[in-house]
Amino acid sequence: MLPQEFLDRMRQMLGEEYPAFVESYEKEKYQALRVNALKADCKRLKEEAAFSLEPVPWETNGFYYGKEDAPGKHPYHEAGVYYIQEPSAMAPAAYLEAKPGERVLDLCAAPGGKTTQIASYMKGQGILISNEIHPARAKILSENVERMGIPNAMVTNESPQKLADTFSEYFDRIMVDAPCSGEGMFRKNEIACEEWSLENVEICAKRQDEILDRAASMLKPGGRIVYSTCTFAPAENEGSISRFLEHHSDFSIVEAEHFKGMEGGVADWVDNPACGIEKTIRLWPNKLHGEGHYVAVLQKDGTCDASYEGYCKNGLQKGISEKECKEYLAFCEEFLKIKLEGTLLKYGDQLYLAPKGMPSTSQLKVLRPGLHLGTMKKNRFEPSHALALSLKPQEAKYVADFPADGAEIRAYLNGQTLNYEGEKGWYLITVDGYSIGWGKLAGGVMKNHYPKGLRKNCF
Repeated sequence: MLPQEFLDRMRQMLGEEYPAFVESYEKEKYQALRVNALKADCKRLKEEAAFSLEPVPWETNGFYYGKEDAPGKHPYHEAGVYYIQEPSAMAPAAYLEAKPGERVLDLCAAPGGKTTQIASYMKGQGILISNEIHPARAKILSENVERMGIPNAMVTNESPQKLADTFSEYFDRIMVDAPCSGEGMFRKNEIACEEWSLENVEICAKRQDEILDRAASMLKPGGRIVYSTCTFAPAENEGSISRFLEHHSDFSIVEAEHFKGMEGGVADWVDNPACGIEKTIRLWPNKLHGEGHYVAVLQKDGTCDASYEGYCKNGLQKGISEKECKEYLAFCEEFLKIKLEGTLLKYGDQLYLAPKGMPSTSQLKVLRPGLHLGTMKKNRFEPSHALALSLKPQEAKYVADFPADGAEIRAYLNGQTLNYEGEKGWYLITVDGYSIGWGKLAGGVMKNHYPKGLRKNCF
């Protein structure tokens, strides 16, 4: 049951297109996944996957899957080979066009769909700060960053104001997937429908104004902000962008490619529309295979040369010396074929590897300061699940690979030990060549190091 005030407003907005819009709510929602380019190749996955895949037009790595498929229960999901994501929600991060080596901020990042998408574009190079203000959601965000094997992300649990107090004209690109009234999710989320009200639309619009203001101050000259919502409300879409540009004359709207079914923003739906508001993008569920979304690509005036640094109040993160983690180095020497590059950090007995040039975690609430390497124990090092998920098979000295449809991987994901022959030591466990965890072999028995909290029957 859609709210009557919502329907009245949509009828006024859409006119003769209103019946088709309402009818779309009677149809089944589209389901999609996005291949994790850090771990997998789209062509190979499409050939080998146990389910049907059809391309999502606006995201190179995005694919619709059939209603008979269950990719969330497949071992590839646990290996971080893909991220299950609503297809329209893939558009904003695609328009951000993040590049390797850049500094990127995902300001409202939970549960992690756009963060993990941005990370794929960055290819593990540069600095990605993924922020979520709500602690419980920030934890989910951190877990998804781990599952996707992202090595260069710092996950924070801060307000936009606190981050703006820390960073000034620092980031090359900023993703603002703003909290909104959620009208575009009514078809897939009954709670969003139940919580909706005209008053909440206005509350969200004011919050979005504040978030965009903070984002503007953190963006480098010449940088890009992508603003998105999953609502149809003009006050939160064309209205938010128009109000922002009224107060930020150093920004302009970038004209981005419109794919089939996408339409431009509508000036008539708001007071004082910004110049170029028709260049923003609306995704309609009755016109494309996805839910309702809004996207605006904004660019800040100016340019920066290669020496530009921006301002970070906390300075750079200082690391520890290799002498303080000899056990870790011994583990790498014995069981890895590569040397991981970055800044070593130690918190109690936990060891992390931060990307080079990462801002200091001082005075920030940080859940994940880079890649979690593992635990420093007396005279030994125990590698983390996050480290396993970030590695490729060719980077480990010992690998035990099991087929996705085999009994071995099912037993492993359930926490069982396995019979296995080979050299004694730590093994990277893989499923069809995709890393999924650790095992430790001794005496023909592979001890299971898959985290207890993740163990499940995936078949």
